[in-house]
Amino acid sequence: MNILVLNCGSSSLKYQLINMDDESVIAKGLVERIGIDGSILTHKPTGKDKYVVETPMKDHNIAVKLVLDALQDAEHGVIKSTDEIAAVGHRVLHAGEKYIESCLVTEDVKKVVRECFDLGPLHNPANLIGIEAVEAAMPGKPNVAVWDTAFGGTMEPKAYLYAIPREYYEKYGVRRYGFHGTSHSFVSKETIKFAGLDPKTAKVIVCHLGNGASISASIGGKCVDTSMGLTPLEGLIMGTRSGDLDPAILEFLCNHENLTISEMLNILNKKSGVLGMSGGISSDFRDLNAAANEGNEIAKVTLEAYAYRVAKYIGAYTAAMNGVDAITFTAGVGENAAWLRPMVAKYLGYLGVKLDEAASEKACGTEGIISTPDSKVKLCVIPTNEELAIARETLALVK
Repeated sequence: MNILVLNCGSSSLKYQLINMDDESVIAKGLVERIGIDGSILTHKPTGKDKYVVETPMKDHNIAVKLVLDALQDAEHGVIKSTDEIAAVGHRVLHAGEKYIESCLVTEDVKKVVRECFDLGPLHNPANLIGIEAVEAAMPGKPNVAVWDTAFGGTMEPKAYLYAIPREYYEKYGVRRYGFHGTSHSFVSKETIKFAGLDPKTAKVIVCHLGNGASISASIGGKCVDTSMGLTPLEGLIMGTRSGDLDPAILEFLCNHENLTISEMLNILNKKSGVLGMSGGISSDFRDLNAAANEGNEIAKVTLEAYAYRVAKYIGAYTAAMNGVDAITFTAGVGENAAWLRPMVAKYLGYLGVKLDEAASEKACGTEGIISTPDSKVKLCVIPTNEELAIARETLALVK
């Protein structure tokens, strides 16, 4: 059974066609610059040459049609017709409190996606456009919404409520939701299997470290707490996002710099994080590490602050769960930046954590246990695979 996975951004569309009999990727690709000059589709069928299509794409409807055409192309395709696609799984950012589990797309589901536009203004509109484009291109084909916020749906009120007047929660749903949920769910469960932990009681902390970054705590694969909040701006220091900061800073800077709240939020989302903290060196951790190794003190302090924030959250979540069995690094930086892990692990000696630096150096882009045999907590590297997680959720609902 083949499942097509779509992840629609405001001007992009990532896709994978996965054969769920063996969970192999048959084809994958990326459509960029939708609605912008220079639209391009890059299609990568497994075992065949890359196929590139450069043609105007005024909207996602055209992009979806071109993806389906590429999948069925006589030379570069991997299927003869869309009848070979059993269902389509969509990454959808925000469902508020309405849905905490993946579900088949219905009119009510689409209504909820619309209602949450203000909670996910960049992603939810694009996610809905992708769903409707598939409905137009393949009428009657099952569509499944896999919510990025679903993993956080098991948090208790003590973890998700903010200390502001309750009326704002009741009127607007202002609370912690958490993001990267598909990744956290997948990696926490894979950690339990890989580390040989009890699937019902395992206490796992997942460090999803990429340009966007978040940490989750889970017991038996169920989320206890997670670092992102109402939006993906809260929590860790990120590539361009500030993460946690004193809310009064916003008023202070708005008054001194004559900024609107929207302008201030744009700064916090797009000009802050390690990019802003480093004085504009880069939002790419490879560039910052290279600069630090060349003696740039600002780059060095920026990376130290980043690792320190990660370690503080690990400590907080260990307390929240009254212990931890495994700590896992995942996503682009977590999976590949072996140099970062000692910077985090040095703060965790009180937990009995012992990093095996040789094992850590080898575990780049591949799964591995990177703690010593006598470490009281297992340290792991588990590559995330959000597309496979979405495909599994989709299969479970349509098989």
